[in-house]
Amino acid sequence: MSEDLEGMRVLIITSNAGVEHDELVIPRDRLRERGARVTHAAVESDGVKTYRHDLEPDSTEQPDTTLDAVHPADFDVLVIPGGTVNADTLRTAPGAADLAREFAGAGKPIAAICHGPWVLVEADLLRGRTLTSYPSLRTDIVNAGGEWVDRPAALSDDNGWTSITSRNPHDLPDFVDAITGILAGARTG
Repeated sequence: MSEDLEGMRVLIITSNAGVEHDELVIPRDRLRERGARVTHAAVESDGVKTYRHDLEPDSTEQPDTTLDAVHPADFDVLVIPGGTVNADTLRTAPGAADLAREFAGAGKPIAAICHGPWVLVEADLLRGRTLTSYPSLRTDIVNAGGEWVDRPAALSDDNGWTSITSRNPHDLPDFVDAITGILAGARTG
């Protein structure tokens, strides 16, 4: 996909405790390659530990800013990477669920992969939506009022905002392409 995302602003949020490496790095880097301005905000300004499959330590990524320093008005899309530790920590971090609610309230898309939809569960944003995720979140999504599907990417456009969800790192090409498509459509729409 070769859409020019020049000028589009992406916010990726994580905890500092441990995020799935590829679910942070690949969307960040691919969206930058496509011209988007990507900002990584973490709970704290310290480095963010990355892991492969929640088990193998990988790199430490330095966030650009902190959650409490960002404003949804400054961005076009919110991206929430997975990793069990990241999503479980992030969903209870001060401000994370509020950010998701503010993006949704402003009609801005939210993309979440793997365990990332836990933040959307916590923010009570799933009623009537069709989502996918890591399979272990299926019950959480259904109990939060969403419909769970097993496919590489699920888009749902209800209540004035779009959700983009994917299951795991293998779905990253579909996930990044879906984000790109939504941003390119917002630019022309």
